[in-house]
Amino acid sequence: MKWNTARFSIDLTSPKIMGIVNVTPDSFSDGGQHASVSAVLRHCEKLLKDGADILDIGGESTRPGALPLALDEELARVLPVVREAVKLGVPVSVDTYKPAVMQAVLDLGADIINDIWALRWMEANPDHNGGSSPTDGMQIVSRHPGCGVCLMHMHGDPLTMQIAPMEGDVVPQVQSFLERRAQDLQERWVHKDRIVIDPGIGFGKTVAQNFALLARQSELLAGGYPLLAGWSRKSSLAAVAGLASGSVTSLGVHERVVPSIAAALLAVERGAAIVRVHDVRETVQAIKVLSAIK
Repeated sequence: MKWNTARFSIDLTSPKIMGIVNVTPDSFSDGGQHASVSAVLRHCEKLLKDGADILDIGGESTRPGALPLALDEELARVLPVVREAVKLGVPVSVDTYKPAVMQAVLDLGADIINDIWALRWMEANPDHNGGSSPTDGMQIVSRHPGCGVCLMHMHGDPLTMQIAPMEGDVVPQVQSFLERRAQDLQERWVHKDRIVIDPGIGFGKTVAQNFALLARQSELLAGGYPLLAGWSRKSSLAAVAGLASGSVTSLGVHERVVPSIAAALLAVERGAAIVRVHDVRETVQAIKVLSAIK
C-alpha cells in the first residue's frame, strides 16, 4: 500500500513516523520551544536524524479549550517554515483546517494536508466582482493534481470538544464519518491512494472512548484506507498511567513519553500505517523491536 502525495509516493508496507513540528507559542506539549524559523528548521533536522519519515508542521494549537487563530497569524507562522522545509528532501505535511492556508502551503510545495476538520471548514473567498464565495478544504484538495490528505474525526471544536464529548459507541460513528468524507473526496476525482484517515484521539472523546478506538482499531480499517494514529502525549495516556489528575495543563507532558510509545506500538500492531509523534527517536527504536518479532 502506498500514500501518494504531491512529490512522494510513501511506501506503507512498513510503519512510517510522522514527526510533529509545532510552530505555536501555546501548544500544551511543546509550545514556544521553536520561536524562530532557524530554530524550527533545526528541530526538523533533528527529527529527520532521529528517524522521522514525514514532517508535520502546524501553526495553530488545537489542544482542548484552544481559541481559533487568525488567518494572517497562521500564515505568518507557517509559510516561512514550509518554504524551507520542502528543501529537506522528505514529505512535508501541514496541519491546518483553513482553505487559504492549504492553498498557500501547496503553492510552496507542501505534500500533504492534515486536517482536523476533515475538509469541512468553510471560509469566505473574495471573487473578482468584489463579493465573496464560500470555499472549503474539499475544493482546495480536489483542485490539486496530487497532494496527499489526512482526514481526521473531531466531535465539536477544540474550544468545546471536551466539555461535551461524544456519546455512545464511538467506533461505528467515527468509521462512518471518515468513510463518508473519504468517499465525498473520491467523488471529486481525488484517488483513494491519496487519502489517509485518523480517528482523532482526544478530539471530543472520553478516555474510555479513545481506548475503544485503539482496542477496535481493526474496524476502522475495513474501508481499506491507511490509518494514522495520533496518541503522542495525549492526556488519556496520563489518565490511565496514573501520572497526574486535573486539567491538561497540570499534566507533565514529558512523563507521557513511555505511555505514548506504548500506544504507538499497540496502534502499529493493530494496523496503523503512520504514527504521529513528538518523540521520534524513542518511537523508532520501539518499532524496530516490534518489527524484529515479525
